[in-house]
Amino acid sequence: MKKTPLNQVHKNMGAKMTDFGGWEMPVEYTGIIEEHKAVRNKCGLFDVSHMGEILVSGKNAKKSLQKIIANDLNKLEKGKIIYTPICKEDGGIIDDLLVYSLQDDQFLLVVNASNIEKDYNWIKEHLLEDTTAENLSANYAMVALQGPNSKKILTQLTDIDLNSLSYYRFREAKVAGVNMIVSRTGYTGELGYELYFEPEEAEKMWDELMEAGSDFGLQACGLGARDTLRLEKIYALYGNDIDESTNPFEAGLSWTVELDKGDFIGRKKLIDIKENCCQRKLTPFVIRGRGMARHGYEVYAGEEKIGEVTSGSYSPTLEEGIGLAYLKSEHTEVGSEIEIKVRNRKIKAEVVKGPFV
Repeated sequence: MKKTPLNQVHKNMGAKMTDFGGWEMPVEYTGIIEEHKAVRNKCGLFDVSHMGEILVSGKNAKKSLQKIIANDLNKLEKGKIIYTPICKEDGGIIDDLLVYSLQDDQFLLVVNASNIEKDYNWIKEHLLEDTTAENLSANYAMVALQGPNSKKILTQLTDIDLNSLSYYRFREAKVAGVNMIVSRTGYTGELGYELYFEPEEAEKMWDELMEAGSDFGLQACGLGARDTLRLEKIYALYGNDIDESTNPFEAGLSWTVELDKGDFIGRKKLIDIKENCCQRKLTPFVIRGRGMARHGYEVYAGEEKIGEVTSGSYSPTLEEGIGLAYLKSEHTEVGSEIEIKVRNRKIKAEVVKGPFV
């Protein structure tokens, strides 16, 4: 398995490690529920160095990316970020990612760990002339500082004014004397920052942040809490809720698709999908019986199978089971009663309006 620069730190802290897409990653330290609540109420620190970074630069960098992504790069200026899917010609989602505008002709793409090579090859294949793509994933370590106290903690280590850094903005800055990108982003729904820096500085940065957060309830957090946090906010997880067999409209990501910006890969099919959307929709639900829904479980209305669970977990905030499922559109109205097949029995659930918290 691949290892992040913080691998030994996690083991020294007693983290429970797991295989996540070929990476050895911490799933929890003191417990998923405790770590989840720390992020909602105080602050948590995540190692997300497994994520990929691809630099697209050159004369036609912007034109190339406008062809490749579904969102509109004209929304960007230096220091801004957008979230976007990359789609195939049939509208299927190759990946969902962040695009950072470094310069007018230079963009950093932050992609899912499991899709680094796939994305890199797809991007290279569709670049215009005088433009290059570089897989710089090995050049970056990345941590996410997330929670209500994140600004107080980070302020102690940097001289930039974090009040001037609004949502989906970034700056190049020094934190604890280390040059890095400080990004006002995250995958938890809380106030937070993602920090990109050289791998050699990873252990120092982790220690500095943990020390600075010692008076603010900062806890090390694993992928388990990261999953429950993002699910409560209905943030899609690639490989579970979205993949090449799903499109942005049925996945609730229509706001990331700019059909009027000009031609891009998948546009023609996505126009058709929008006009006829959708036979199924990604739908939030709450468990009303005893049990837990998991990825792949079948969903029923009476004897009719109406869909399949994509994500399911216990919500530490609501203290009940929650999940997402692709359901036939006629069963997605808020308040609709559904049943989840768990082994040899069915448990009751109810369609709700998201996000959960």
